[in-house]
Amino acid sequence: MTRREIREHIFIMLFRKDFHDKSELNEQMELYINELEEPSPQEAEFLAKRFQAIAQKLDEIDSIIANVSSGWKLNRMGKVDLTILRLAVYEMRYDDDIPVKVAINEAVELAKKFGGDDSPSFINGILAKLA
Repeated sequence: MTRREIREHIFIMLFRKDFHDKSELNEQMELYINELEEPSPQEAEFLAKRFQAIAQKLDEIDSIIANVSSGWKLNRMGKVDLTILRLAVYEMRYDDDIPVKVAINEAVELAKKFGGDDSPSFINGILAKLA
């Protein structure tokens, strides 16, 4: 799997978070990983660890997003945009292996693929405030 494919899978797994109870998150993650077409054991382990790492920091991540998204409450943001922002903020703040510019660019690419017409510019604007 490429880094972009891994990022997309993490995005999809995180997107499920808003539709399930916290107690079901690990089960949902396992179900998703099992649905993938034969990920290697290393890929499956990486996906699971990354998802869990982000899920553990969601309160901090949401606080960061809320502080820079003036005029936008988290519950008013589209679920796709919020999920992309959560992933990007995690990469920008907690993953030293991913340069900030790469995290922003990849978030914009996810927004182009999964978001609405205004999503790429919205995502870019919020993340630029964190850069």
